[in-house]
Amino acid sequence: MKKPTIKDIAARAGVSTACVSMILNRKNLSRFSEETIANVYRASQEYGYTPRSQQFHKNPKKLILIICPSVMNPYYATLIQGMEQEAWIRGYMTLIFTTYWDTKAESEALKLAEEPFIAGVIFAMFPQQPAQAEEIGRRIPMTTVGDRNLSIQIDTVDVNNYEAGRMVAMHLISLGHKHIAYISTTLTADHSSRVNRCRGLQDEYQNSCPGGSVTIFSEDVSSEKERNVVDVEQKVGYSLAQRCLKEAPQTTAIVAINDMVAYGVRQALIDMGKKIPDDISLCGFDNIYPSRFHGIELTTVEHAIVERGRGSVRLLAEKLNGQTDAWTPQAITRLEYQSRLIAGSTTGIAREPSPTPAERPDPPAAPADNGEIPTGTDRN
Repeated sequence: MKKPTIKDIAARAGVSTACVSMILNRKNLSRFSEETIANVYRASQEYGYTPRSQQFHKNPKKLILIICPSVMNPYYATLIQGMEQEAWIRGYMTLIFTTYWDTKAESEALKLAEEPFIAGVIFAMFPQQPAQAEEIGRRIPMTTVGDRNLSIQIDTVDVNNYEAGRMVAMHLISLGHKHIAYISTTLTADHSSRVNRCRGLQDEYQNSCPGGSVTIFSEDVSSEKERNVVDVEQKVGYSLAQRCLKEAPQTTAIVAINDMVAYGVRQALIDMGKKIPDDISLCGFDNIYPSRFHGIELTTVEHAIVERGRGSVRLLAEKLNGQTDAWTPQAITRLEYQSRLIAGSTTGIAREPSPTPAERPDPPAAPADNGEIPTGTDRN
């Protein structure tokens, strides 16, 4: 069978050979539409074509280990697909190890990373045990995708979740929302993106809406529950939304930690007879693909999920391409993608909020019962 050439790819994709060369070698991608890029990738995959510049003759190992906390949330599924798109083009296979945020499982994954058949490792989240990851990363090429963190000594592909939180706060403040709520699954230092989104919201409200408030509702989710309850994020969103409306009735907007939790919040609001956004506005984060479905159209924050997945493989491949018999880590590379607010149909002008307990006027004192009947009162 004839070996495929760049001309074959160009003909199949309906573009020029120069276009194919630039796209497959990741040059000047901003010049091309997403559809054109996808068509070139698809054509190259159909032909099994790998550019000469991306063929690694020095490294016979072709398996990349992806350590991921979940595959149920479309955020992680989309991120992994972006990784696999780039890995395929570069001649690598992938192996996915799901931890469900269990530190013991993460340790087992890192042990697997040192097996001789593993070429490199990508964390689909910020490692829960960064010191252990860094120690192994000194011997094995490693990349992590997640929240902006300048302290970890591993190549990173990230977004600034603090700024993403500020972005949502500014959007809600512009719509007149004074009292909002933040709803999250486990909110601890192990989940820096959740914490930083919350801090961004709080700081922006403190600076730009000093009379406002951000009320936090969170629920700890064990790794066992993550593993065994498929719709755990929606369930958390549902239950916390009920708590929110009961305990903080002044809330006019709810910000969920991610789109999946927001879906649970949305269902709870509908079941309680609330109209979105007339009665209460709703925001999420990540802009996963179901958030654009008709009828949902969630206000959320775009985090370039596919591109960050591809970027993590590119960073890893650069390490692997220069790899010698003894792995020697070089300078740490940090690749940051800019977040972008997507204003959907779930946010609108704030309604008149219910007063907070502190704002409620004291009830009038009851008249003394001296046996006289006040004017306009009927004791019968």
